[in-house]
Amino acid sequence: MDRSEEEWSRLGAQLPAWVEISREMTAFGRPASYIPELAGAPAHALGIAVMEPSGRIVAAGDCGLRFTMQSISKVFTLLLALMDNGEEGVFRKVGMEPTGDDFNSMLKLELVEPGIPFNPLINAGAIAISSLIAGATPAEKTQRIFAFLRRLAGDDTIVGDEAVYASESATAFRNRSLAYFLKDNRVLEDKDDVEEVLDVYFRHCSALATCRHIARMGLVLALGGVDPATGEQLVPRRFVQIAKTFMFSCGMYNASGEFAIRVGLPAKSGVAGGIMTLVPGRYGIGVVGPALNGKGNSTAGVHLLEKLSREFDWSLF
Repeated sequence: MDRSEEEWSRLGAQLPAWVEISREMTAFGRPASYIPELAGAPAHALGIAVMEPSGRIVAAGDCGLRFTMQSISKVFTLLLALMDNGEEGVFRKVGMEPTGDDFNSMLKLELVEPGIPFNPLINAGAIAISSLIAGATPAEKTQRIFAFLRRLAGDDTIVGDEAVYASESATAFRNRSLAYFLKDNRVLEDKDDVEEVLDVYFRHCSALATCRHIARMGLVLALGGVDPATGEQLVPRRFVQIAKTFMFSCGMYNASGEFAIRVGLPAKSGVAGGIMTLVPGRYGIGVVGPALNGKGNSTAGVHLLEKLSREFDWSLF
């Protein structure tokens, strides 16, 4: 048995036990409540799926739990916006730097010139990115985003959670403030209706997925944009490099530096408790654990990924 097969065998044998150890960390977090519909998520849940290029999957825990992608979807709207507009078109509207601030902060929009979001993975940046998706109407833009998500996840049945969408839309006072600030700063242009841009944003955040979906999407990124089943280049490799760099520097909110030290893999979290990460060239990984820490990341999910990274020496550093 070669080293990779030995690792895969060990992963399959020990992952269920490691999930149960990490599950204890759910006691130190709680589901997000600022979107009311998310507050009822099972706080004790923890699941993971790991997929390798042949399509084999190792899964454990509550891996069948469906959850909304929330900020994980921002990675894919960034990729789609890059495909629609090119690098120059995207980076006229958003920057390339981490902020060190909360994901929904508007502080630096006012204090730091030129008044564009620091990166595409904070809320202000993702709202700006949503305005760049090609389409004549919000519905057409949303349809293109969901078609893209389905293609990368390998599942034509992915839909949005209407209850979460409605809950997020009804209570998104901070995001509306951010969007109107972007409009005032001319990041959103005259043609961009604020409520229409926000509708696209809320819709893609509400996309429902499982750990297996997230693992496959992560695997496409791990393979440089190549579909593991067909070998087709779904996303230009350069754009995947950009997305993975943002995942390293900004993907875990203002705990991204700590995650890079403790886990050492590109990752993106969402406030429904999901985490997408990857081992370049080898694995896509999807995790769900709705109990969050103060930074908005899954307490048990981060603990489990740190355990796996150390056990298998996955850190890129």
